[in-house]
Amino acid sequence: MNTAAAVATPPVAGDYYDATLQTRAIRLLPADYAVSDEPLAIVTLLGSCVAACLYDPLLRVGGMNHFMLPDGEADPGNARYGVHAMELLVNALLKRGARRTRLLAKVFGGGNVLRGFQDPIGSRNARFVLDYLDAERIPVQASDLGDIHPRKVAFFVQTGRTLVRRLPATRDRELVDVERAYRERLSHGPRSGSVELF
Repeated sequence: MNTAAAVATPPVAGDYYDATLQTRAIRLLPADYAVSDEPLAIVTLLGSCVAACLYDPLLRVGGMNHFMLPDGEADPGNARYGVHAMELLVNALLKRGARRTRLLAKVFGGGNVLRGFQDPIGSRNARFVLDYLDAERIPVQASDLGDIHPRKVAFFVQTGRTLVRRLPATRDRELVDVERAYRERLSHGPRSGSVELF
């Protein structure tokens, strides 16, 4: 991946042991989603993006997505846009045996960390996820949306337990740079099938 020297490099996605949480974890990056029924946490860092955490408490299966924009053209396997990200997450849970009628949601992010917009993307993302869940009749059990702070979220898929830490303003610049760089790649990079070239 070619990243300009002035832009912070996002962490690599994947499976790791989180010493702070004392559990196995999956690091979720923008435009991605993960579902599991194993005893682990899904962890992500949010600025203006939103993460929806859905779980079936009876089956003890859950998942999280991380989307950047409320709407746009669907890209197979890519969760960058809210509608597609939500469909991918719900369908992955249903394939694991979850029942739509039992799904519960917790939603986070949508911070207005990119300043200077009349209708900030964070606010649009937050409105989208709440409207989507309302339309799909998936109850929202908890939320931490809006404001100006980035957040670190850890979601324990089997129990639905969620930890949210609002990050200090000193992290704002780094997160804004990462989001802008990623958004730039998405808008200018050619796509071929489900593989994004950059």
